[in-house]
Amino acid sequence: MWTLFMKAPNIIVAEMWKELLENEGVTARILPDPEKPGGGDDAPRLIYVPRTRIQVAEEVTRNI
Repeated sequence: MWTLFMKAPNIIVAEMWKELLENEGVTARILPDPEKPGGGDDAPRLIYVPRTRIQVAEEVTRNI
């Protein structure tokens, strides 16, 4: 089961977070924010991680 981990302001920032998480062994998915319709690279994105890995993802972001 996937759970929302964080919101990113755009695809570039979302991709950076995804890469960081995956380098630490946490699979991540990026999806458009349905509450903020619009397209393009500037649209907000939601980053999801597996529920079983949420604590690892939080630890990764704390250590930055």
